[in-house]
Amino acid sequence: MAKETILLLPALNEEGKIGRVVAKTKGFVDEVLVIDDGSTDNTAREAEGEGAKVIKHRVNMGAGAAIRSGMEHALSQGYEIIVIMGGDDQDMANEMPRLIDPIINEGYDFVQGSRRLHGKRTVNMPFFRRITTKVYSLLFRLLTGFPATDGTNGYRAMKSSLFKDKRIDLNQDWLNRYELEPYIFYKVVKLGYRVKEVPVTKIYHQGDVGYTKMVPILDWWSILRPLIYLKFGIKR
Repeated sequence: MAKETILLLPALNEEGKIGRVVAKTKGFVDEVLVIDDGSTDNTAREAEGEGAKVIKHRVNMGAGAAIRSGMEHALSQGYEIIVIMGGDDQDMANEMPRLIDPIINEGYDFVQGSRRLHGKRTVNMPFFRRITTKVYSLLFRLLTGFPATDGTNGYRAMKSSLFKDKRIDLNQDWLNRYELEPYIFYKVVKLGYRVKEVPVTKIYHQGDVGYTKMVPILDWWSILRPLIYLKFGIKR
């Protein structure tokens, strides 16, 4: 496994899960960083107990703001590869090499996990999300020309050097919720970086209300609008 690889785990009220996630992932990276986005439970303490570094937001600022805080730490510490995974124990730690290896061995800049490629497995995916992810990926293909099969999956890896490109500006307030990750994906594709999808597993735990349980319509607009804003020059 590569040196200088950091895993970012944005989390909100993931007590009972975050410790398991840290324990399962810390053997694959050089540092596990949990960004506790205003939790009111023991998320931070549980993560620290398993050996993660924790950045804590005093109030909930949004998933994008949490990831931005993690990115700032990763860049300040000189990490070469940044992996992002949800803190809700839906992703498989042992699949992380699928995301990292193409960057190390094949020269890719950005690797997107896909629940729709051959070799993937998805368990208990909500019907609404199943439909919206298909529609989103179709729209992403139409607007970018990249054959995305799963543009909304939050399990991905990328070179930190991408963020030396001033055309990728994460410090915009409109990216604070779920906009930041689709913004990055759109930008790296349109700017000509080498991008690849790989199959990954996602297991949805029925009955859980976790950080990645999105509010229909409102939060899906947060994911959709970067495509529209960037395509038509409304934002940069």
